[in-house]
Amino acid sequence: MGGPQTDAELVARALAGSDAAFSRLIERHQAAVRGFLRRMLGGGWAEADDVAQDAFVAAWGALRSLRDAAGVRAWLCGIAWRKAQDRIRSARRGAARDNIWLETVETPPGVSPEDRMSVTAAMAELPPDVRACVALCLADGWSHGEASMALGLPLGTVKSHVARGRASLLKALGGPDDA
Repeated sequence: MGGPQTDAELVARALAGSDAAFSRLIERHQAAVRGFLRRMLGGGWAEADDVAQDAFVAAWGALRSLRDAAGVRAWLCGIAWRKAQDRIRSARRGAARDNIWLETVETPPGVSPEDRMSVTAAMAELPPDVRACVALCLADGWSHGEASMALGLPLGTVKSHVARGRASLLKALGGPDDA
């Protein structure tokens, strides 16, 4: 079968509307893009793969902006780089929002700065859904039912998340695990 062999030929076919040609380009270059993202992000494979997927979708929409059809790999890595930068900025903004929120939470009398730092670190280690339940129910004083409605989680799940989160926070403070 004498199908297109070069990136330039695949780009031309993709620009003409061939999903298969674009898929072939991605198959050809995805290992390089994913490997670059894994090294750059330093995180797990899942995050790099998510960013790579975002980059490939963006590339399909921006294919007409490709100036050198022979430079597809570099072009894809450039898109991946920008998507990774967006992800990093978003994570920093989220962390900054979390820190601002933590600073506004009133520390009960008798809680040392060290204990506050321990609680902050323990909160950061909790899975996001557990952290949300703890923040609403323990820090903000919401009922389990209110948190259940706000988060769209079953009531029993909210209760178990709060209990698990409370145990983690107590452990971080050096307290009993079964409180």
